[in-house]
Amino acid sequence: MKIYKYFLIALAIICIDQASKLLVHEYMYLHEEFTVIGNEQYGFKLHYLLNPGMAFGLKWNNEFGKLALTIFRIFAMVGIAYYLIRMAKQGAHRGFLICMSLILGGAIGNVIDSTFYGVLLNNAPMGSSTPWFHGQVIDMLFFPLFDFVWPQWVPFFGGQYFLFFSPVFNIADSSIFIGVLIILVMQKRFFKEHEEGTETVELVVEQQTEVTIQTQPTETDNSEKTA
Repeated sequence: MKIYKYFLIALAIICIDQASKLLVHEYMYLHEEFTVIGNEQYGFKLHYLLNPGMAFGLKWNNEFGKLALTIFRIFAMVGIAYYLIRMAKQGAHRGFLICMSLILGGAIGNVIDSTFYGVLLNNAPMGSSTPWFHGQVIDMLFFPLFDFVWPQWVPFFGGQYFLFFSPVFNIADSSIFIGVLIILVMQKRFFKEHEEGTETVELVVEQQTEVTIQTQPTETDNSEKTA
């Protein structure tokens, strides 16, 4: 698979992510929720939230943190793209490169929100010094599966309500999570195959060097032939 095809995968993730966010912004009001699969309490729901912070509902509590996060995302996006190109040129495992494409697409998707949504959708938090780089990420995917109250005897959590899975996230978050998870699970296969390919190339180079050295005539041989 050529390098540009991996960037097409990332582009597909970006398009799906941005389309879902813009549709939610257009046709849902903030904090609106409706059930796609399941019942009113559990299942798959769409829940419109604005997230000024990180993935899965994690947040920064100040403006500087938000700006720093946006800048970090931009640098991370560039770094991931560079790493993807480098690994593709080195002949890395196709599955690994596809996972990196998923991560890259998700990273760019959230960078677009953070960089431009404050201007385009006017959703920067109140009090922001500028709408640029202060856009809030649109989240909508919500999967509450079960809940319970921790028994009183449980340290730190006793008597507290617990809902699984409580974070609200988006397609970009999902793409990053899936890419990272597959790499963690399949890392032995991904990197073992890459190391074997590198060793094979080095062995071929060594063999070619040996043949070249063995076939070069020496000065002694030439003088003997002249005599």
